[in-house]
Formats: sequence, structure tokens, C-alpha cells
Amino acid sequence: MEATATVYIRKGAQHRIESGHPWMYQSEVDRIEGDFQPGSIVDVCNHRGRFIGRGYINPRSQIIVRIMTREQEPIDRNFFQKRITAAWKYRQRFVSEPEYCRLVFGEADFLPALIVDKFGDYIVIQTLALGIDVHKETIVSILDEMFHPAGIYERNDVPVRKLEGLDMRKGYLKGNFPTLIQVKENDFPFYADIENGQKTGFFYDQRENRQVLKQFVAGAHVLDCFCHTGSFAVHAAKYGAKSVTALDISDLAIEVAQKNAELNGVSDICSFSVGNAFDVLRAQTEEKRQYDVVILDPPAFTKSRSSLEGAARGYKEINLRGLKLVRPGGFLVTCSCSFHMDRELFRAIVVDAAKDARRVIREVDYRTQAKDHPILPAAAETHYLKYLVVEVQ
Repeated sequence: MEATATVYIRKGAQHRIESGHPWMYQSEVDRIEGDFQPGSIVDVCNHRGRFIGRGYINPRSQIIVRIMTREQEPIDRNFFQKRITAAWKYRQRFVSEPEYCRLVFGEADFLPALIVDKFGDYIVIQTLALGIDVHKETIVSILDEMFHPAGIYERNDVPVRKLEGLDMRKGYLKGNFPTLIQVKENDFPFYADIENGQKTGFFYDQRENRQVLKQFVAGAHVLDCFCHTGSFAVHAAKYGAKSVTALDISDLAIEVAQKNAELNGVSDICSFSVGNAFDVLRAQTEEKRQYDVVILDPPAFTKSRSSLEGAARGYKEINLRGLKLVRPGGFLVTCSCSFHMDRELFRAIVVDAAKDARRVIREVDYRTQAKDHPILPAAAETHYLKYLVVEVQ
């Protein structure tokens, strides 16, 4: 598909896009020349007319253009074939279990708004913007050709699609199979509910981070808040924890977490319950409970800069409570998956929480997302996960 129109960036707004960021906002448009339909391929030029990139347009979205290539090349089946092949080669090189990985991570794999997760013989896909959704049939065909999966499932039941003028939907794109499937992470088996679980049903982005637990959980009593389907809890138990108390607000997540503990033979070590982490942390602080390791891996507290202040208060509270529950010499593992929560701000919040908890902390490790969630330095939005480990005195 060739470009049908050209979008010109207004003078002074070109620097971020010229530096490699793939998004062009409505406010950055100077003018559009040529005819197009929402979802069409367009060229992007600076105010002097110099070509910057080619991508898809949707005037309904605040991100009016998402750039797919910096070359004047057709966006056709061959283009998608090359992009997906390159993404797969990257995973084969850098991921220890490439059969179980995030195969395509949107903008970071130069396929904006496309998510593809590989769950062994099954593939789950999300097309989160109009301009990529129009190519869904082609993308599914390529995935089928490349991997011959037993099944392909779409999880397009995501509210962000409404901003693009798309409906929310989920269902089979190939095959008809039980949607509670088995995946692997660090060679441990886990169930993933790809029909009703969060996002695509499993989070691969903490893969390498979970291995860090091996360094300090042996013989430990562990509290795992926001445990989701139990991956941190099971890893802790498999790495030698004496007990793991885990909780999540979702009944469905806890049900799968219990199955995951059974699958890994650690049901006698792991105890799961449904509960609000803020309430449980507060109650256990008042009870003066103590653990050797506390893990905090909450969902994103903010999805916009405007709500950052409230999110900071939320992170401060859970880290304050978590720190009080760690016995001296123990460890706090604390995470944030909010892009708007800057790394240095997140560290500062934990430091502030330690001060208020009257605890002294020593940083052990500060990591980011797994390698199948690559980062584009020019697009800070792709660098979202913070994983901080501190020793508590």
C-alpha cells in the first residue's frame, strides 16, 4: 500500500519525530495534502518538505499518525512479513524461552499498536489502533504461515480501541480450543487464561526479574501482594521459600494462581486469598506482622500525567506499609508498570516511604522489563517497568 496523502509537521514540532519517536499528535500537524481514509497509509514530512517517515493515519485519534517505517517503501504483506520475521529473530537471540514470549511489542518492534504473544502452540493478538486493525487478516495469515499454531485468539476487548473508532471484541481467529492453556516461564509451567485473564492472559515482562528472587528467598516467609495468577509466588516457592502468603483482588486470578501452585507442586507452601492489598497491608501493619520478603507488583496506578500526583500517593502508601512489614535484614521487592511514573521519581517515593517508616534501605537491584519487551530510547513510552529490590534495616 502506497501513501495516499502527505502530513506536514508544523515548524518547531518536528524534533521529537525526527529523533525517532513514532507518534505524531494532532497538535503537531501543519497541514495535510491529498486524500485519505481513516487507516490509510500517509507520508510524514517536516515543514520544509523533507520526508521523515510513513505510517497510518486516523484523524479521530489524538495520535493522528503512527510511523511504521523511515523508508519510502510499500506497506504490504511483504512489509509485515519482514517486520514479524525480524521480531522473531530478535526473540530467538535474546529470550531464553522464545516459544513463550511477547513476539511483537508494538512500537518497539516497528509495528505500532500491534501486540502478539506466543504461548507455545497458541498465539494471542491485539490490534489496538485502526491503522493496524485494517491489516489484521494479513498479519494473522503471516503468523499462521510462520508458526503453524494450533490456535490463534484475539483479545481486542480493550477500551483504548474505542478511541480509534473500533469495537471491542475477542474470540477465535484460528481453531477452537480450551482457552486455559499452559505456558512456561523460567522453565516452570503456568496456566494462562487467554479468554478472561488480564490483557492477553499472562505477563512475560517480569521473566528475568522473577529469577532475582533466587538470591534471597530461600528459607524466607514471603508476602506477595497483587499476585495476579501467582508467578512471583510460585517462583519464590520453587526457589526455596518456607511460606508464601499471596493475595489479589480478582477471584479469577486467585483461582488460576491456586492451579499454578498445584501444577508446580508448591500448594503446601503457597496460600492464596482474595483481598484488597491496601486494606490487607494496613491491617497487617497494625497487627505488627513481619515477613522476610514483601513483593509489591500492582497494576498501573496512572495512565496519564494528570493523575500522577494521586498515583504517587498510592505508591507511597503501599511502600510505606510494605516496608513496615519487612523484618530487619529482609527485602522489599517493589514495582511500577506506570510509564508516567519516572524511574527516579519512583525511587524517590520508596526512599521517602522508608524515611516515614523509620527504616534504612539499601538498593540491591533496579531493573526494567524483560528483553521480549524491547525499549526504544527515542520513545520513552516503551520504557515502562520499574523493578526495585531493597534490603531493609
